[in-house]
Amino acid sequence: MKLVLGGIAMAILLISCDMQTTKPLVIGHRGAMGYETENTLASVQKAMDMGVDMIEIDVINIKSGETVVFHDKTLDRLGNAGGNIEEYNLYDLKKVILDGNHRIPLLQDVLKLINNKVALNIELKGDGTANRVNFITDYYVKNGGWEWKNIVISSFNWEELRRLRKLNPEIAIAVLTEEDPVAAIAVAKELNAVAINPYFEELTQEKVDKIQSEGFKVLTWTVNEPAAIKKMQEFGVDGIITNYPDRVN
Repeated sequence: MKLVLGGIAMAILLISCDMQTTKPLVIGHRGAMGYETENTLASVQKAMDMGVDMIEIDVINIKSGETVVFHDKTLDRLGNAGGNIEEYNLYDLKKVILDGNHRIPLLQDVLKLINNKVALNIELKGDGTANRVNFITDYYVKNGGWEWKNIVISSFNWEELRRLRKLNPEIAIAVLTEEDPVAAIAVAKELNAVAINPYFEELTQEKVDKIQSEGFKVLTWTVNEPAAIKKMQEFGVDGIITNYPDRVN
């Protein structure tokens, strides 16, 4: 029974967002990174202000044990410090200033800010993140006003998704892929996933139809240009992950 709860959760999510074939979910990529520094509280807030249905963020574990919201393995691209973020402790990481004078938030900071107002797709970016993310999300569902229907966990690291599924038979999983998304159907079935998150350039009408016919949602990334957004809408994808949420209408 528990194995179907993740799928039920995602179905409720899609219904609650007034999901239609011609109106995919609007999913803010790393918040609204076209307007604010990615994966920051400002970017998450901007996405909410734009009325997104869901927000996608990335998480990595650091040396002192916390789970932080950040995409890259190193700090060089966005921060005023360098080195591998996984080697930092929280005390030192709090000193790092990102572009736009922002700080790197904890996963808990983002959960508190969103406060179950919109859905959240947490991408497991770093190794060993499944256990901590499961622990934190479980706490916020039980004690922080969140609902499982508003949480989806995704990753390109399918082994990490397998670890998560062993820990939690209820949580909704989305399988991230940069290759032919049809090839991800088998692992999506293995994981009892609710969605496959493919790179939009790999999609065709036939592939979208095939994935959906197998019972999975198609949440495609990262679609920024109006022509590409329109094409994905015509394909009937279930969600569009974008840096510019206001372009999806």
